[in-house]
Amino acid sequence: VQLQASGGGLVQAGGSLRLSCAASGRTFSDYGMGWFRQAPGKEREVVATITRSGATTYYADSVKGRFTISRDNAKNTVYLQMNSLKPEDTAVYYCAAARLNYGLENKPFDYWGQGTQVTVSS
Repeated sequence: VQLQASGGGLVQAGGSLRLSCAASGRTFSDYGMGWFRQAPGKEREVVATITRSGATTYYADSVKGRFTISRDNAKNTVYLQMNSLKPEDTAVYYCAAARLNYGLENKPFDYWGQGTQVTVSS
């Protein structure tokens, strides 16, 4: 499956952004999806995941209550709504797809998008 992330940009602290990730090539609803991020000098970390139907989501503690992951299987797209952004949210954000559909926050993902830069100024 091919993944194309978009929606990144420069925003002031406290602002909002919505990332989108469009999938193609395979049946989108067959995959669990996730958003990850990597800041300069840091390891990549999981931000949020969502199961195939959207029934179950997971959030890293650092974004819980501020970010919302969702998906539209009819549009082959997964979203990440980011509110109350902080400078520490600055990173390249990646979407990814997994054949598995459980425990996504601890499982390897199979397909990765190219990343979109999010920069939050203080």
